[in-house]
Amino acid sequence: MTATRFSRTISRTLLGGGALCMAFALPSAAQVQTSKTATHGEPTHSVQIERGEVVYVSGNDVMIRGEDGELRNFNNVPDSATVNVDGRQLNVHQIKPGMKIEKQTITTTTPRVVTTVQTVTGKVWHVSPPSYVILRLEDGTNQEFNIPKGQKFMIDGKETDAFGLRKGMKVDAQKVVEEPELVVTQEVTRTGKLPPAPPPPKQDMAILIVSAPVAQPETEMAAAKLPKTASDLPLIGLLGALLFAVSLTAMLIRTTVARLSNTKD
Repeated sequence: MTATRFSRTISRTLLGGGALCMAFALPSAAQVQTSKTATHGEPTHSVQIERGEVVYVSGNDVMIRGEDGELRNFNNVPDSATVNVDGRQLNVHQIKPGMKIEKQTITTTTPRVVTTVQTVTGKVWHVSPPSYVILRLEDGTNQEFNIPKGQKFMIDGKETDAFGLRKGMKVDAQKVVEEPELVVTQEVTRTGKLPPAPPPPKQDMAILIVSAPVAQPETEMAAAKLPKTASDLPLIGLLGALLFAVSLTAMLIRTTVARLSNTKD
């Protein structure tokens, strides 16, 4: 199985106060300490299956006909995108037209909330309520901070606003940012099936027709197979007797005709 996994994060930023005592608009400074935590929700899954047939391959460009008959071009297909065919991983240079490809995409969406807490500690050097306050930080430097509208401060365990700040007071200020995010992870699996092998070429074959012998009647076969038991001598004798009879008849006819002629004279 060939699987490709990638993820993306979709986030929305919400600025809020009160999660950790107070919110404070802090510029970027070396004295600001930052911590992050993430809370994950229940993930959801969806599966999408696409099927098609490879129509054309040239280099890293592939054309596939989908089940709906639509042709789709995929240009610059990376060599890392492989198709599992009978246990072999084939890249874009090894697939052939006519191959059936199935692409399965499993999408996992996980909600989470990333909480970023920025903390700064210092003493009030100067305050101009309700706009800004200047704090002397732990490294001895002064830094100005804008005060959000409605901001509350905790001073010695008591809550006060910007008008309650006095020079020399120690202030712990925090900025809390909550970012709801959707972490989307996709796992892509591609399997393929080779086209059927072409049929072998037809070969001309000589047909030999053998006819079975026709059975003949037993009488004809018996007549054809009778042995010759008589000779030609009786036939010759018969012919000689017949010629002798013919000659004798001719002589009698001539004698009779001669006698009749003499009688008339």
